[in-house]
Amino acid sequence: MRLVTLLLVAFLLTTLPIACAAEVGFQAVSIPDADEQPLSGGVWYPTDAQASPHLIGRATQAVALNAPVAGQNLPLVVISHGSGGWYGGHYDTAITLARAGFVVAAVTHRGDSFDDHSRAVQIWRRPAQLKRLTDYMLTRWPQRASIDASRVGVFGFSAGGFTALVAAGGMPDLNRIGPYCVDHPAAETCVIVRNAPGLVGRVTTLPPSVWVHDRRIRAAVVAAPAIGFAFGPRGLADVRIPVQLWSAQFDHVLPAPDYADAVRAALPNAPDFHVAENADHYDFLPACSAAFARDVPEICTSRPGFDRAEFHAEMNRDIVAFFERTLGR
Repeated sequence: MRLVTLLLVAFLLTTLPIACAAEVGFQAVSIPDADEQPLSGGVWYPTDAQASPHLIGRATQAVALNAPVAGQNLPLVVISHGSGGWYGGHYDTAITLARAGFVVAAVTHRGDSFDDHSRAVQIWRRPAQLKRLTDYMLTRWPQRASIDASRVGVFGFSAGGFTALVAAGGMPDLNRIGPYCVDHPAAETCVIVRNAPGLVGRVTTLPPSVWVHDRRIRAAVVAAPAIGFAFGPRGLADVRIPVQLWSAQFDHVLPAPDYADAVRAALPNAPDFHVAENADHYDFLPACSAAFARDVPEICTSRPGFDRAEFHAEMNRDIVAFFERTLGR
């Protein structure tokens, strides 16, 4: 009888979900960036401290500010936002992951944020900034002892999706942009290129070293990746980690088949591919408050019949499940 009891206990311990902290902590952080001013970032994580509503950016989040981390050997997920975004742009995904037992860190990309567009076209600067975020979290963050450095994942949206693919080993060929824009002059990518004289010529001189990889990354979630056509099979040959790839059915910014579909076709291993039905590009951002929707309707307006809040609840569950499979709990 004792043996049966022990076997039952062992079974339950290996099959039941591991209990996670009840609340989510949050810290704003400053990330060293070589000789430039520090990058700003945010960190969400499990905590046992009491959370309360706080206005962070334009969204109210139920978090415990600067609380201690609950747990040890926690996986880390780093986030790269889209062009013109900021570190809190995917706060709902970060909170969902933190509730599931992940430490989540996001960086505001210098020169390509909501308040700084000075280097928005210099997409090659982003991967190094993302790597500095991971460096900071693993070597300088005050609560870094709670992180398992062998379990690091990345989430990226749009330009952040491109960044995540590079971080995971991708080598884009930006020389493809010129011919692409000859054939697709109305594409948003090509409008941006036309408004940046000399850009096409400049990218031909970029050394391969600008594409900074981070071999610590073990899994990637990529949503609506920018310039997906610039990779090809050769450019993604070294991206052999598990990838969850998301596409919006009616993405008017990065339409099929040249972005997410091109990445799907070029990856050496089939990704966990999701098409968000009836969704548009910005539906990968959280549902907007009424005030924010009035200020930026182009980002906050969804197609008729699309429930962004409901979609995010489903998407975030899928993202958590993917990282639990690939990084462990």
